[in-house]
Amino acid sequence: MIINQLTFLLLFCLLGWSDALIRPVPGISTSDRDGRTLQRTKRGWMWNSFFLLEEWTGTGKQYVGKLHSDMDKEDGSVKYVLMGDGAGTVFEIDENSGDIHATRRLDREEKALYTLSAKAVNKTSGQDLEKASEFIIKIHDINDNEPKFAKDTYVAGVSEMSNVGAFVIRVTATDADDEAYGNSAKLVYSILQGQPYFSVEPETGVIRTALPNMIRENREHYQVVIQAKDMAGQMGGLSGTTTVNITLLDVNNSPPRFPHSTYHLSTPESTGIGSPVGRIKAYDADVGENAEMWYSILDGDGQDVFNIITDSTSQEGVITVKKQLDYESKRLYSLRVQVTNTHIDRRFEQLGPFSDTAIVRITVTDVDEPPVFSRAMYIFEVDEDTPAGSSVGTVSARDPDTINHLVKYTIDRHTDLERLFNIDSNNGTISTLQGLDRETSKWHNISVLATELSTALQTRVPVFIKVRDVNDNAPEFAMYYETFVCENVKAGQLIQTISAVDTDEPLVGHKFVFSLSTINPNFTIFDNEDNTARILTRRGRFNRREMSSYLLPVVISDNDYPIQSSTSTLTVRVCACDSRGNVQTCSTEALLLSAGLSTGALVAILLCILILLMIVVLFAALRRQKKKEPLIISKEDVRDNVVSYNDEGGGEEDTQAFDIGTLRNPEVIDTNKLRRDIMPEMLFPFRRTSPIKDNTDVRDFINGRLHENDSDPTAPPYDSLATYAYEGNGSLAESLSSLESAATEGDQEFEYLSHWGPQFKKLADMYIGQESQRES
Repeated sequence: MIINQLTFLLLFCLLGWSDALIRPVPGISTSDRDGRTLQRTKRGWMWNSFFLLEEWTGTGKQYVGKLHSDMDKEDGSVKYVLMGDGAGTVFEIDENSGDIHATRRLDREEKALYTLSAKAVNKTSGQDLEKASEFIIKIHDINDNEPKFAKDTYVAGVSEMSNVGAFVIRVTATDADDEAYGNSAKLVYSILQGQPYFSVEPETGVIRTALPNMIRENREHYQVVIQAKDMAGQMGGLSGTTTVNITLLDVNNSPPRFPHSTYHLSTPESTGIGSPVGRIKAYDADVGENAEMWYSILDGDGQDVFNIITDSTSQEGVITVKKQLDYESKRLYSLRVQVTNTHIDRRFEQLGPFSDTAIVRITVTDVDEPPVFSRAMYIFEVDEDTPAGSSVGTVSARDPDTINHLVKYTIDRHTDLERLFNIDSNNGTISTLQGLDRETSKWHNISVLATELSTALQTRVPVFIKVRDVNDNAPEFAMYYETFVCENVKAGQLIQTISAVDTDEPLVGHKFVFSLSTINPNFTIFDNEDNTARILTRRGRFNRREMSSYLLPVVISDNDYPIQSSTSTLTVRVCACDSRGNVQTCSTEALLLSAGLSTGALVAILLCILILLMIVVLFAALRRQKKKEPLIISKEDVRDNVVSYNDEGGGEEDTQAFDIGTLRNPEVIDTNKLRRDIMPEMLFPFRRTSPIKDNTDVRDFINGRLHENDSDPTAPPYDSLATYAYEGNGSLAESLSSLESAATEGDQEFEYLSHWGPQFKKLADMYIGQESQRES
C-alpha cells in the first residue's frame, strides 16, 4: 500500500510541475511556436481544479495550490479571502500570498471533493478587487479499502443429483475505493474452500456446482468460503471473504425398502372390527414428501379378513381387523404387503423400482368367549288363554370355544316383572307361568341370558313373544245409547241406530249379527248387515203415564269361532213431542238425561254439593270457637295437667285444686271446693259426690267418677286430665307408704352385712357398732 501511495504522489508532483511550466502567468506575453510574439488579454485571476491526494502521510500541512490576482502589485495591499466548503477548518489560505493548505488528512471515501470560492480584497478600503470565483478541490483515491460482502454468512441450497454448473447462489462484494480511477475497486472472486464440489465465477461471484450427481444421503451440508480481491486480483490488492452454507435439497432418488422380508404378528380372536393388530414400517432415505409411503395388501389368504392403512405421521403400515376372527375356524393368516412412494420423480425412474414387498403372518390366539345364540333375536307366537305351563318356543346357545362348556338359561326378570314366562335352564324351552290376554298386551319382550357354568360368561338375546288372538270376547254396544220414543209416534218409525264393538281381532274382520232375545210387541230390530242395526217401532201411540220407559234386550253375535254373543239392554223412554217429532216433555229423569247427564253423574254432583255444605258449616263453627275467650289464662297448657303450681307452698295442705287425701280415701266426705282451672260462667249448686260402698270394685269406682266428670257442668269445654288415685279397701298389704310406718332402725338386724364380703365390711362395722351402742 505504501509503494502505491508513493507512486501516486510522484505522479502527482510530475503533473504539477509540468503544469506549472506550461501554465502562463496572467498578464505576461509569450511567443508562440512560430516565434511570433503574442499579447495576452488582461483579465482577472483564473485557475483550474486543484487535486489533493487522500491519506497524506507527510509532516506538516499539505500544500494544495496558490491563488494570485492581477490586481496584486505585491505591495502588501491585497488580502486573499477563502470561503465555501471546509474553508477555515479543512482548508486555510495565506491572506498575503494566496497559498492554500489542507490542515488535516483527508479521506476520499468520506468526501470526494470540496467546492470553495475566493476573492481579493483591498486591505485599506476593504473593497473587493476581484469578484468571488468558485473552484473545486478533488481528492485523489488510493487503494485503502478492502472489499466487503453484504453478509458474513450466506445460506443456499441446490438439488441433489444436479448437473455440473447448476446455479447455487450469487454473492457480491463492494469496494469503497473509486471505481473510475485505477483498479482500486476492480474485484475478482475466487473460492478458498469448497473444492471440488463447487466453483465461483471470478467476475460475477456466481457459485455453481462443480461435481455431477452429488447425493444428499452421502453428504447433505457443505461450507464454501469465497474471496473477493481488488486491484483486479493482482498482488498487493486488498481482499475480503464470506462463508456460504450450501445444503443439498432432497429429490426422490431413494426407493422405500422393508428391513425384513417376513413379519410375524399375533392377535386374540376377540379383537374388534377396525381394531389394530400390529404395525410394520419400511424405510426411505429421502425426506419430506419424497419419503411419504403408501401400504397395500397384494394377496394372501387373509386379504378378506385384514386391512392395512397408512399412518401419515409415522409412515407406518397399520394392519387392522376387517372381519370378525374365530380361533376355532382359522388360526393363521398370511398377507403379502406392498409399500410404494406416493411422489415419484420421473427423472429418476431408472433408479427404481420405488416399491417393495414383504410377507406378514398373523396368528390368532384363543380367548374364552361367552355363549353364542343361534339367532340374533327370537320371535315366537302363542295363543291367548293358553293354559299355564304351555310351551312358547326354544332358544339355543353354544360355547364357541374348543372345549364346550355347559350353558345355563335364565330370564332377565327386569324384562318380565309380572313373571308370565319361565325357561328350562337346561334346554332353553320357554313356557308360560300364567294365562296370557291379548287384549291386555299383544307383545311381550323379554331377554334371555345364556351363562357358562364354568366361567360365568353371559350373553343376552332379545325374545319377542306375540300373543295371537282367540275369540274369547263377546261383542257389545259401541256406546251408551239414550233412546226416546214420542207418544205420537207411528208404527215402523226409526228411533235409534246402534253399532257394536269387539276387543278381539278376527283375521277377516268383524261381522256382527243383531237380534232381539224375544219377540217384542212394541219394537223391532233390523240388521243393516254393516255391523249396525236400526230400532223401529212396531206400533204407534205410546203413553208415558202408562209406561214411562221400555227395556229392549238386544242380542249381538260375532262370526268368529267359537261364536261369542252377548245381550245388551236398550232403554227406550217415552216423551211428549210436537208434530215435527221434537221432544217437549219427558219424565224428570228423562229430561235430565236429555241434557246429557246420566244418573251416576247426577248422584255424584249431589254428593259434591252436600260435602261442600258440610265443609262450610264446619269452617264457620271453628271460626266461632276461635273467637271465644279462653276460660283461664295460664302460661301452661291446662290440657296437659289440670293443676298448675307456681309456688313452692307448704305441701299437700297448701293445695286448693283438690284434696289428695280424698283421692286416697274415697270415704272422706267431699267439701265444697271450687276448681281453679276454670272460670265458671254461672254459679252451680253444690253437687255432693255419691258415696262409695264398702269393698267397691275399682272398675265401678272409676266408671262412677268418669260419669260424674262427664256430667259435671263446671268441667271445662276442652279435653282435661282427671286422676283417680284409689287403692281400694281392705287390702291385705295395707298401705305401701313408709310415712306412717312405726318401724325404726333399731328393729333391724344388720348381722347379715358381715357375711356379704369385704366390700361391705365398713358398712357392717358402722351399723353393727351403732346397734351395740344402743344395746349398751
